[in-house]
Amino acid sequence: MLVSLGLTERSDRLYRAILKRPGLSVADAVKEMDVDEHEVHEELEELTRLSLLPPSWRTDGLLRVVAPKAALDSLLAHQQAEIVERQRALAESQAAADALLSQYAELHPEETEQGAERFLGVEAVRAKLTELTAEVRAEIVSFNPGGPQPAAQFQASEPITTALLGRGVKVKGVYQDSIRNDPVSIEHARWLTERDGELRTAPALPMRMIILDREQALVPIDPTDSSLGAVLLREPGAVAAFCALFEAVWATATPFGEPPRRSLDDPGSQPRELLRLLAQGYTDEAAARRLGISLRSERRLISELMERLDAQSRFQLGQRAVEHGLL
Repeated sequence: MLVSLGLTERSDRLYRAILKRPGLSVADAVKEMDVDEHEVHEELEELTRLSLLPPSWRTDGLLRVVAPKAALDSLLAHQQAEIVERQRALAESQAAADALLSQYAELHPEETEQGAERFLGVEAVRAKLTELTAEVRAEIVSFNPGGPQPAAQFQASEPITTALLGRGVKVKGVYQDSIRNDPVSIEHARWLTERDGELRTAPALPMRMIILDREQALVPIDPTDSSLGAVLLREPGAVAAFCALFEAVWATATPFGEPPRRSLDDPGSQPRELLRLLAQGYTDEAAARRLGISLRSERRLISELMERLDAQSRFQLGQRAVEHGLL
């Protein structure tokens, strides 16, 4: 089915009916679909917008599909454009979030204010998080960077998650693609999804973050070192910014159970993210940390990229990436 490429189930069914019967009339399509004529016209307009039907049907009333290969190329082009736009929006949201954290750290080095609280150290953050999760009513969403997590950490979180899900709270989390190679992480992901939790993965995440009922956001004091402590934000404007960041990442992340994106043509894939990090001046060690993978795995990815782009050096790899429109 072409639903995964952006079609609705109805437009997919209509397209396949026309594919089987070239020259089908609009009137016959209405009968075959067994829906209101206005709805069929809406689906025909959508198929035309996606370049799956030539616009000639508007004048002669006969439906003919564009050649399937050209149609698929068109759908993939539309989807690629949407991914690029979401990546652009994500980059803007991430920059805004980083600026907000930096501004807060400069203006409020130690004090507690009405709209924010600081918790220094991992233990203080864990204690506050236990208190907060007991009060969640509808939803808790999170970013979980750092690659595979220790088994003890998953075991400690599962009773809390079980209690949340038992109260009907929606639980959604984004981890890094690298957890897909870790048996412990895979087992936890299965455990969560079997209980109606939602888990997706992305090549890299901007920071560790937890948002509760879209009213409070717990974010690191220093995004590069979450062990220093966290800030609990309650100001609606600040929380809305982090909610937007989460939604932007969630939209491009891959649901657990689907294969992660590996294609160089996909701006949301791990190889493209590695190219972006290297272009920004990250060292191999820093890039590996951002991707949640070992240094050996990161260097293997670079070797694969050099081979795929026929580059003989890191510098030439950057040139080739630009030439191919990957940066």
